[in-house]
Amino acid sequence: MRKTRFIFTMILILLVFSACTNQNTSSSTSSSPQKLQEVNVVLDWYPNALHAFLYVAIDKGYFEQEGLKVNLQFPSNSNDAISLVAAGKADIGLYYQQDVIITRANQNVPVKSIGAVVQSPLNAIISLTEKDIASPKDLKGKTIGYSGTELSEALIRSVMKHDGSDSSDVKMVDVGFELMSSMTTRNVDATIGGLINHEVPQLQEEGFNVNWFTLEKYGVPSYYEGVFVANDTTINSESDMLTKFLHASKKGFEDVKANPEAALQILLDHQNAENFPLSENVERQSLDILLPLMENDNAEFLSQGDSRWQENIDWLASEGLIEIKPTLDDVRVVIPYE
Repeated sequence: MRKTRFIFTMILILLVFSACTNQNTSSSTSSSPQKLQEVNVVLDWYPNALHAFLYVAIDKGYFEQEGLKVNLQFPSNSNDAISLVAAGKADIGLYYQQDVIITRANQNVPVKSIGAVVQSPLNAIISLTEKDIASPKDLKGKTIGYSGTELSEALIRSVMKHDGSDSSDVKMVDVGFELMSSMTTRNVDATIGGLINHEVPQLQEEGFNVNWFTLEKYGVPSYYEGVFVANDTTINSESDMLTKFLHASKKGFEDVKANPEAALQILLDHQNAENFPLSENVERQSLDILLPLMENDNAEFLSQGDSRWQENIDWLASEGLIEIKPTLDDVRVVIPYE
């Protein structure tokens, strides 16, 4: 009897010891930090409302939940988002659809779009109201400031031709990055390259009355203003990482939609005040403009359609900006994000 009681007692002790050991092991495993995969993302510009979903995803830990540590980088040159990605010095970039097509077609840069961030154009022809410019016809005899790109020149040619005007009737002046100041100082009558979600509310906050019109109403095909890009090697070898990145980005966007004010505060907390200080009022207006353009009834956030890509390939070829048309598989890839 005493031996039986002794054995039973020993069994209980062993069971308790085993349970404690398992509990400690489980606790130790769960408390050990998860090793995160670093992902370097080059933005198209300094933090602004367009990037709010990324900062929300970081703030809420959505990337970490996917096993990623996302590092957002600001470009030092206008083409960093595509050149650094192409060279393998960054994993993902935020760039522009038409430029992706041009660089792939003309220079065979090994970069493709993996998701559309803005479903509609933001680029507009902007002018002070006093100039009475409301359509391409009104540009006749006017001076247009632009950043000196062939694409901007082609856009002006296209919209004026569509509206029955001749682009030779306008004077194009390369103003670099001084789009707003060149207009407010009356050195030019209008500009192309300014965005309806930034330059327009910024000018209005500074007390200027402005007119603006977008380009897709006048013969230019609608296009994605911003797309995420990755190089061919990353697409082939890190598709799982790209899926996780897009999935977390989508969750960040859903939060922005659900609570724009909270997203705005997160953005303001992460602004680059030294180089690009943000106006709370301008960024609030920008979010109001962006949200219905980043997702709509016909296209969800990050989706990209073949027809949109083909229309822009055809248009760029018709304007002489590309000589050889790339295939759809050359410029975009479908990465699942749900």
